[in-house]
Amino acid sequence: MRYKMAYLTYSTSVAAGAHLGIEECKYQFAWERWNCPESALQLSTHNRLRSGGKGWIWGGCSDNVEFGEKISKHFVDALETGHDTRALMNLHNNEAGRLAVKTTMKRTCKCHGVSGSCNIQTCWLQLADFREIGNYLRTKYDQAQKLEMDNNRIRAGNSAESHGPKNEAFSTVPATDLVFLEDSPNYCIINVSLGLRGTEGRECLQSSKKRSCKKVCLDCGLKIEETRTEVVSSCNCKFLWCCTVKCQQCKQVITKYYCSRRESSFSNNTRKRNRGPRR
Repeated sequence: MRYKMAYLTYSTSVAAGAHLGIEECKYQFAWERWNCPESALQLSTHNRLRSGGKGWIWGGCSDNVEFGEKISKHFVDALETGHDTRALMNLHNNEAGRLAVKTTMKRTCKCHGVSGSCNIQTCWLQLADFREIGNYLRTKYDQAQKLEMDNNRIRAGNSAESHGPKNEAFSTVPATDLVFLEDSPNYCIINVSLGLRGTEGRECLQSSKKRSCKKVCLDCGLKIEETRTEVVSSCNCKFLWCCTVKCQQCKQVITKYYCSRRESSFSNNTRKRNRGPRR
């Protein structure tokens, strides 16, 4: 399948998969310093593999993951036209993502027989829910390996069809593991060139299992600001014969936490000096 033909035929489905992927990324990193901004879009072809168009169903049996893998290579791997370590890293991680889809596939069976005796079973492999794949990849992200590599040692040959010779550093890493070359930048502060917005103004969690305020606010030199909002909603609804529904109006206080800039010591000293004498 040529790239232009694949683009014309499956671009809508790939775009839908890309949207699904970015939404999952936002969910996985919602309470981290880096929260998957729109500029971090990574294509995903998980969506519509089961249905939604010509060529996406595999005879009613196992999900055609091989077909999705082929389309993924045409759309994602083909974008890597460079011959440096970063291109090789991206290709490795692209393949790790495709393997994550395969690894999380589930065996599903349907019973046949008299009165549900299940004497005979028909089984097939089915794609896992996208959230499960996201959780799997998030674990791989937390366990990602840093590679020390020399750009001069990387040779050409990393196209979508032929990756070429792999560097020795990559040959020691399992294909299912994610890798990176550089430490992350400081996500606490604004960096326009990298598209980083910093963490000031970000919402964080303070009273749950995923507490993030310390990491997102305090460790970034910001303070935690608490806001409370009163919300009125319908509650205790009852059906009255006939035919109305009567509800009470319940008030609920919603507490949220945000990262805000600390007041400088200069500002505090100025306030103290401007205070009048105590009475």
